[in-house]
Amino acid sequence: MIAKGLDYPNITLVGVLNADTMLNLPDFRASERTYQLLTQVAGRAGRHEKAGQVIIQTYNPDHYSILDVQKNDYLTFYRQEMEYRKLGKYPPYYYLINFTISHKEMKKVMEASQHVHKILLQHLTEKALVLGPSPAALARINNEFRFQILVKYKSEPGLLQAIQFLDDYYHEKFIKEKLALKIDIDPQMMM
Repeated sequence: MIAKGLDYPNITLVGVLNADTMLNLPDFRASERTYQLLTQVAGRAGRHEKAGQVIIQTYNPDHYSILDVQKNDYLTFYRQEMEYRKLGKYPPYYYLINFTISHKEMKKVMEASQHVHKILLQHLTEKALVLGPSPAALARINNEFRFQILVKYKSEPGLLQAIQFLDDYYHEKFIKEKLALKIDIDPQMMM
């Protein structure tokens, strides 16, 4: 609540417990979100005449996002983050599409995921990275099993054709068998 911009003039001490919890999320933006939240929280202490202090509890004090918040060094954080994203082939260097397939029966999810994977490989160039299928980070929601396929690419002329083919070919089958296929272009959360 304090991190979201509310101004309390008498706050001089801000404590952040388990500040690195977000770093363990299966999301390439985890470091960025940690840095952003800690910077916002730190900005709440000592905003007026009184000096402020920030105490950060972490199990990972040597992580670059924690260190750069301590030093108030955005530029170093940015450079490190961009280096990791480039190595990992994540935005802004690559585009992402996340395909999530779900159903109440694990066998059907696995079969459908394999079919989606096969179609993607048939339509995309070798430059595209097709990762999965694998269980989603949240592998089961509302008693439905979930598998994901992540596609990383720079330019894929056949991508829209692959998505259209999936829609045309599987639409009736997915409805009939109560399978769900979610296609998330430029996903904001990887879970």
